[in-house]
Amino acid sequence: MARANRHHIPGQVWHITHRCHKKEFLLKFAKDRQRWRYWLFEARKRFGLQVLNYTATSNHIHLLVVDNHMDTIPKSLQLIAGRTAQEYNQRKERNGAFWEDRYHATAIDHDEHLLRCLVYIDLNMIRAGVVSHPSEWDMNGYNEIQKPPIRYGVIDHQELQRLCGISDPQKFKEQYKQWVEVALTGGSVERESSWTESVAVGNRKFIEEVKARLGIQAIGKKIREQGGTLLTLREESAAYNADYGVKKGALSLQNTYFWDIS
Repeated sequence: MARANRHHIPGQVWHITHRCHKKEFLLKFAKDRQRWRYWLFEARKRFGLQVLNYTATSNHIHLLVVDNHMDTIPKSLQLIAGRTAQEYNQRKERNGAFWEDRYHATAIDHDEHLLRCLVYIDLNMIRAGVVSHPSEWDMNGYNEIQKPPIRYGVIDHQELQRLCGISDPQKFKEQYKQWVEVALTGGSVERESSWTESVAVGNRKFIEEVKARLGIQAIGKKIREQGGTLLTLREESAAYNADYGVKKGALSLQNTYFWDIS
């Protein structure tokens, strides 16, 4: 993956999205999604990656992670993406890119926006019309939150519960299930570009702080009100659904951030 300008914000939560090359369904088989998750586990073990939630779909992935060390996120994503692609190409005797060249990272505020993003990630395959409930999909954080594995878990449950303000594990599972059910019954399953096209999502104070940190890189990025307390910092025109065959398309240097250098 190409390197972009890098920044490090200790304790910041990032929603990371990464698409397969040209939106190909390279993760359509459970075996390949399981290998992606294996390398996610390895990233946690090797680099201390703090994972709050995740979903692997047929052609892209979502990760919610905490920036806990200068090099953790880029090293982890390099390992996960690189090894997943290498194994797939060797097994299929395939040449060529597996992923779009850059992942996109959106800074998420530590309040109700975090809760909304958590649920948004788990409802991904419902939006795609593949399943009717996140428990029916094989590769997401919802199932791991409800039934934490004894071994090889990737979610940092302690950190997730701390950020959500619920210390008791059982109460957290029940509350998280309720958040998901409310979203499902309330019809809040539509795609919201704020979570995948923005540089940051949160309240005004948070957005202004992120914009200030960006400095010159914030030129051309506007604070937008999305309704209620939700504000975003994003480009003038959204590019996430652009033609990925075009060189330097949606996930370009201007709207992709690797936050590991002060």
